[in-house]
Amino acid sequence: MAKLTKAQRDWRPGTPKKRRSTKVMFASTVLLLEAFVVLFGTLTVFGLRRDEFAPVLIFSIGIVLALVFVFTCAVLAKPWGVGLGWILQIVLILTGILEPAMFLVGALFAVAWWYGIRTGIRIDREAAQRERDQAAWDESHPNAPTN
Repeated sequence: MAKLTKAQRDWRPGTPKKRRSTKVMFASTVLLLEAFVVLFGTLTVFGLRRDEFAPVLIFSIGIVLALVFVFTCAVLAKPWGVGLGWILQIVLILTGILEPAMFLVGALFAVAWWYGIRTGIRIDREAAQRERDQAAWDESHPNAPTN
């Protein structure tokens, strides 16, 4: 038998499903794409600069940085998670020191990050307002059929 998650164990009939944050979903998407970019950037730096830096150093830093991007997806809902994401945007831009094309790639991802955060906050705010409006309507129309 499969092990149940906490949410599955706590569920009771009629329990409303907790809404996922659009901001977190957008930001996670950008961070995961950046993790892949970091891995491919690591391969590029290895191919172009392996005479200047030890391959173990190149791969260690690249893999750790990619894992930090992935880890950040897990903490985006925490108050400091988005701040860590902004720090990672700066780090990605600064990887242009090793591979100049990364200045452009990092800047484009920073714009995508900014847009995802900004738009996600707006969508989350609108969804919360819709939920409040629906709850008020449901309260004022107790005999209305529900879906």
